[in-house]
Amino acid sequence: MTPPPTLQSPLLSRIAGVRHAFFTRQGGVSQGVYDSLNVGVGSKDDPAAVQENRARAAAALGVKPDALLTCYQIHSTLAVAVDAPWTERPQADGVVTRTPGLACGALSADCTPILFADPEARVVGAAHAGWKGALGGMVESAVQAMEAQGARRERIVAAIGPCIAQASYEVGEDYRDHFAAEAPGSERFFGPGRLGKCQFDLPRFVLWRLEQAGVAEAEWIERDTCAEEDLFFSNRRVVLRGEADYGRLLSAIVIDR
Repeated sequence: MTPPPTLQSPLLSRIAGVRHAFFTRQGGVSQGVYDSLNVGVGSKDDPAAVQENRARAAAALGVKPDALLTCYQIHSTLAVAVDAPWTERPQADGVVTRTPGLACGALSADCTPILFADPEARVVGAAHAGWKGALGGMVESAVQAMEAQGARRERIVAAIGPCIAQASYEVGEDYRDHFAAEAPGSERFFGPGRLGKCQFDLPRFVLWRLEQAGVAEAEWIERDTCAEEDLFFSNRRVVLRGEADYGRLLSAIVIDR
């Protein structure tokens, strides 16, 4: 069986003893709108297909299927620490560990998946942040959770995976006003759009949040989930087309044993 294709972050790739992957929608067994590597347990896809897809992703990361840990994501700012496989997904949007062989994962389909690593403390993490989580403090929560495991934010390296890009993300002007009130200076991430609309640069807003959190280095791999249909699932694309559901992409990171 050929491993599913993945994308890599140059920043994370240079860290010895840490493996990561931004998976595409390719290389799985799901059918229809979920074609083909849908790893979303919460989707309406065939559960057996989802489990097979997750097993393929786990194998690509070099971990057992039960060691691929993704949360029951609720667009929160909650991050949890883990030291063993769990049997029930916690309701949170971030997971961190210092335990080798456990893969911290985030699911997405336009929102930003963020992978973190402290090379010295050997602590890693993954977080899911849409506009609510990014504005509310998901980045800071993930960094704090890593610090509780021995990391230091001035050593942390982070990478944002495939997500919706500014050219694809139209929002109302009320979003810009809301962001300006909650995060002064964020207005620069809203570009001109149609009458009454703006184009929001979510990944660069999250990069700004990472900078504010004091992480050492961060990057976005600059892939647009909404625009690149052959490679990525996209909630925004499904909504625009009036389709019934969509698959979820996986981004994950693990410390070598």
